[in-house]
Amino acid sequence: MKKVVGRKELISIIDLELFDIDAKVDTGADSNALHCDDIFIDADNFVHFMLLDKVHPSYHGKKMVMPLYKVKKVKSSNGVVQERASIKVDVEFFGKRYKTVVSLTDRSDMQYPMLIGRKFLSGKFLVDVSQEYLSCNKKVI
Repeated sequence: MKKVVGRKELISIIDLELFDIDAKVDTGADSNALHCDDIFIDADNFVHFMLLDKVHPSYHGKKMVMPLYKVKKVKSSNGVVQERASIKVDVEFFGKRYKTVVSLTDRSDMQYPMLIGRKFLSGKFLVDVSQEYLSCNKKVI
């Protein structure tokens, strides 16, 4: 049975020690995306990046290094195609652990540091856009 998720949820990226970050559930987006800066790939195929999340001061400005999963072309919400580095990580969502791919990008003009796309949602979740934070029963006023 598929779980129902709201349009906004909390997700934890275990491999990055990012816990309970706000994410927008976006069925229009193909893949997951995480807000970060200073993204570069070194000669050994590791991607370096700095996490950005002003809501969680312990994550904001934290420098990370992860093995590069792949570089792919992604069409952003404004229609511009850009090349993005992606990483493969374990996430915790609705009390369960999943392996997923996350692309790294500057989302500074977006409200949420994380975007959950339809590849992750497919076959496991249904989206009720009238709901929010069903994963934690957080009441939003």
